[in-house]
Amino acid sequence: MPYLYRAPGPQEHLAPRDARSTHSSGQSFEQLRQECLQKGLLFEDPDFPANSSSLFYSERPQIPFVWKRPGEIVEKPEFILGGATRTDICQGELGDCWLLAAIASLTLNQKALARVVPLDQSFGPGYAGIFHFQFWQHSEWLDVVVDDRLPTFRDRLVFLHSADHSEFWSALLEKAYAKLNGSYEALKGGSTIEAMEDFTGGVAETFATKEAPENFYEILEKALKRGSLVGCSIDIRNSAESEARTPFGLIKGHAYTVTGIDQVDFRGQKTELIRVRNPWGQVEWNGSWSDRMAFSDFKAHFDKVEICNLTPDALEEDTLHKWEVTVHQGSWVRGSTAGGCRNFLDTFWTNPQIKLSLTEKDNGQEECTLLVALMQKDRRKLKRFGANVLTIGYAIYQCPGKEEHLNKDFFRYHASQARSKTFINLREVSDRFKLPPGDYILIPSTFEPHQEADFCLRIFSEKKAITRDLDGHVDIDLPEPPKPTPPGQETEEERQFRALFESIAGEDMEVTAEELEYVLNAVLQKKKDIRFQKLSLISCKNIISLMDTSGNGKLEFDEFKVFWDKLKMWTNLFIQFDADKSGTMSSYELRAALRAAGFQLSSHLLQLIVLRYADEELQLSFDDFLNCLVRLENASRVFQALSTKDEEFIHLNINEFINLTMNI
Repeated sequence: MPYLYRAPGPQEHLAPRDARSTHSSGQSFEQLRQECLQKGLLFEDPDFPANSSSLFYSERPQIPFVWKRPGEIVEKPEFILGGATRTDICQGELGDCWLLAAIASLTLNQKALARVVPLDQSFGPGYAGIFHFQFWQHSEWLDVVVDDRLPTFRDRLVFLHSADHSEFWSALLEKAYAKLNGSYEALKGGSTIEAMEDFTGGVAETFATKEAPENFYEILEKALKRGSLVGCSIDIRNSAESEARTPFGLIKGHAYTVTGIDQVDFRGQKTELIRVRNPWGQVEWNGSWSDRMAFSDFKAHFDKVEICNLTPDALEEDTLHKWEVTVHQGSWVRGSTAGGCRNFLDTFWTNPQIKLSLTEKDNGQEECTLLVALMQKDRRKLKRFGANVLTIGYAIYQCPGKEEHLNKDFFRYHASQARSKTFINLREVSDRFKLPPGDYILIPSTFEPHQEADFCLRIFSEKKAITRDLDGHVDIDLPEPPKPTPPGQETEEERQFRALFESIAGEDMEVTAEELEYVLNAVLQKKKDIRFQKLSLISCKNIISLMDTSGNGKLEFDEFKVFWDKLKMWTNLFIQFDADKSGTMSSYELRAALRAAGFQLSSHLLQLIVLRYADEELQLSFDDFLNCLVRLENASRVFQALSTKDEEFIHLNINEFINLTMNI
């Protein structure tokens, strides 16, 4: 169920080690380690066993791997030898160079590195064959434990390893990251910035230097002041250009790191400089300013800049330039909230909607700077089940002032104020905007409708922003049942209706479920604008349960009359919201139809209703719709009867609870 989260303020700052244990035993790293030490055993991780299931999901290894602990590979293994540096990272037989580049960049930020690679572990005293690493996933830090059995061939590590064969931190880090994503194979192919986010909890921005905004220097300056990690690279047009050296000493297709930016006075003019580092060493820029280069040269020679903006919980408490961060967790669910992009107007409006209030301008500015990052969750982990990365994006609309989910007509007549540059099949889409203070509606979506995924939406702003989920509120507005008309004051229409009732009810003047079933089927089957299948006896018993105020299991005249009026209203609603006149209602139209009937429901409740009442093609027949309304109204009436005045909750004992659920 979607919820809102605000990053901790200065007084609520997360301790560096506040990470959630993820082991299936429920035990922490330290508890597992102590248990092994007490038993005199080396840890073996049942969650990530030393067999092929942890290696590959779509192929068998070409060579026979042997899982060995570091002590079985070298005589004196070390966790970290002489500090963790970029030379500790050598690629093995796995296509995860993107991960290696991220680990290399991580070694340049000692505070960030110490978070990912806790230093409270070694092969010395207290060694128990267990190690742990911490990764950020969807707005929380996770502590991932692994045993130290590593895949080898001829006593050499098969995958990531250190240049010094007695050092193992980088190989164990890769294993922990493979466990987080389900297998080593899941790490094939990716973006360096993806791993950087998982190592820092940061949010990515990518800039093409040739199309960078006018204030690009200022953006980089602020990013570095915030402690953000900044990388840059030169594009390659084909594989032959990979690792090619330019006349200025730069390497194409290589991951560089930006480590500083400044202005100097040179010949009476201010000159903007930038310092760029090659993580792999040796080959350096040989143009003007040596290791530093003029910012104009930088923009001319480099094609892409990636900024990993760090969040408040990844920075030291005394950092001056922090982002304000708001996080929203949500889901696209087929049939209720997976509406696709604006191209699909009929369903776009059913996507999750988040109200965003920008209340403060940037310092010295007329607008508010914000960075919006939409991330789809767990797609790498789900690769083994055939899941691909979906094409995602978002749009931002001016809020019309109503505190409710916007309907289809709004999007028919209003254009977006801002949107992600493109819909793209990346794990995360992020863009920077400047908007006037005010209220906005942010709509994250997949490109195509009906595609399911969980997502994490993060909003970074220079000043505090307030967000509210427009889909989490439940509000029931049902009219009071009309009071019966005294017999002497009945209109001609009412007298005719009484005669109809008497003909159905017989001598006892009460309608049973069987009699109701007969009359409803007879009436509804005559309606040509509704595709109607026979209403079941169970449906009629549900109707009587709703309307039977006397508790005798039958409908008296006044109860029957109230129901008949409801039935006419519900029938008209169904016809109104059967947009294509097919005789069935789309599950996406259900939200509007239920609201017209007095039920404003949360996305989660709508998802449950669609699962119960819609068919495989996401359509509801009239009897599905009728049953849904009867059940909703029955539950609402019972709740209203049991709730105390002006309260939104009820207290039930077990007898009352069972009585309630049996009657709904």
